[in-house]
Amino acid sequence: MQSEYVIIGAGSAGCAIAYRLAEAGRKVIVIEHGGTDAGPFIQMPAALSYPMNMSRYDWGFSSEPEPHLGGRRLATPRGKVIGGSSSINGMVYVRGHAGDYDHWAEAGAQGWAYADVLPYFRRMENWHGGDNADGWRGDSGPLHITRGPRSNPLTRAFTQAGQQAGYPLTEDYNGRQQEGFGAFEATIWKGQRWSAANAYLKPAKKTGNVEVVQALAQRIVIKDGVATGVEVLRKGRVEVIEAQAEVIIAASAINSPKLLMLSGIGPAAHLAEHGIDVVADRPGVGQNLQDHLEMYIQMAATKPVSLYTYWNLLGKAALGAQWLFTRKGLAASNQFESTGFIRSRPGIRYPDVQFHFLPLAVRYDGKIAAGGHGFQAHVGPMRSPSRGAITLKSADPNEAPRIVFNYMSTEQDWIDFRKCIRLTREIFAQEAFAPYRGRELQPGSDAQSDEALDDAIREHAESAYHPCGTCKMGAADDPMAVVDPQTRVIGVDRLRVADSSIFPQITNGNLNGPSILVGEKASDHILGRQPLASANAEPWFHPHWETAQR
Repeated sequence: MQSEYVIIGAGSAGCAIAYRLAEAGRKVIVIEHGGTDAGPFIQMPAALSYPMNMSRYDWGFSSEPEPHLGGRRLATPRGKVIGGSSSINGMVYVRGHAGDYDHWAEAGAQGWAYADVLPYFRRMENWHGGDNADGWRGDSGPLHITRGPRSNPLTRAFTQAGQQAGYPLTEDYNGRQQEGFGAFEATIWKGQRWSAANAYLKPAKKTGNVEVVQALAQRIVIKDGVATGVEVLRKGRVEVIEAQAEVIIAASAINSPKLLMLSGIGPAAHLAEHGIDVVADRPGVGQNLQDHLEMYIQMAATKPVSLYTYWNLLGKAALGAQWLFTRKGLAASNQFESTGFIRSRPGIRYPDVQFHFLPLAVRYDGKIAAGGHGFQAHVGPMRSPSRGAITLKSADPNEAPRIVFNYMSTEQDWIDFRKCIRLTREIFAQEAFAPYRGRELQPGSDAQSDEALDDAIREHAESAYHPCGTCKMGAADDPMAVVDPQTRVIGVDRLRVADSSIFPQITNGNLNGPSILVGEKASDHILGRQPLASANAEPWFHPHWETAQR
């Protein structure tokens, strides 16, 4: 079996690359270990907690005992299904801040400054959020982006409370001004999850240029420093899928470095430990692992206005039936409909704290706090200085890699996280929540001192499921860079990596949008096209950011 291009991973970036290559008339094989994305657990937005907890759709990764979180192992869901993690995520759409991409360029990823990537965001977006007279958003791309109705009074109260606490409102945090409180955006269209599979892969397959092969990629076949194909396990047999032009790895921040190392690309000493012949000694493979860590600040509600009303078998069945027949109702929303982006202290140039507000006190695994009405804000620092690593446990492609995020490994992490909790409490104390505010469920009103908050963080902080950075993009002479700014693997020809693993630094907010961006921009590099013309846009920064926190 062969094709011009072989893409490993039908996730956010892989689907976008397949679409653009097919659009250009190229023949593509996409290798995906997971199966179909059909079924209500994936396509129904409100069912988002189910697929990420199902082995059918999730790789089931977890971290090693995290040394600074009391030795807890944290779940690390990654999509094992058509659409990848875009088929099991929370559907929240965040571009990231302009400053993130400018930092990428400054760190050696030339051509990835905000002015360079903004045209690609526009190209991929089909935005339904309002007036686009200023041209910050795209309105004809494959990726539908919508806003929920914000009909729940708690959801509206969160935005009002942010304003009462002295923060600005923002009409569009993905446009000129990220900082402030406003409506959340989601990859939902006509009441259905609008994953990368729905937006990109399924239309690409209709061209006849794309074939999806269900198989486990075991290693890249490399001959004389050139990638020529992919060895896969398919239906119990090992075979090679040959690439006439290039192999593109888009297998996630966990599986992409694993696959490189299994193929002999990585830290030479580590590969030798597992008996793997070294093709390219790249010490950065698997390093620079980053994530967003968050806590759920949970409050009891004094009025029956939360989603707890429907958190029972009968209620869920009624909402599910309404969605199945009409694609409408509460089940047509992910219920993340209000957000805020703020700076934790003066001297921070752009937001380093994000809020996800939910009119229910519940964990991602579906467990309800205190068994009653409530609400919560997910909060955490956006730019932790901590770094972890992905390493091999063995040379067996079927064995999961060792994942150590090394969360909370610096004193700054603890300072920033305590600040996040206290700032959230201040917002919940505003007048907008007075009609609904009950007792604090988590971390609890007794947790006031730094020591008590630190204990709560160790016990309750959870991953926001945003791993990235493990195949860092940078200048070719950067010893820790894995790919160059054209996404080419340094030291091996005809091989690229294009997914969230190439982020030099984690972006500000949820990572699905930036991951699709990587696929969009990488596709032009793969096709040898001139990048889209840089945008002339001036993002908003708080005029007094050096001296004021809000």
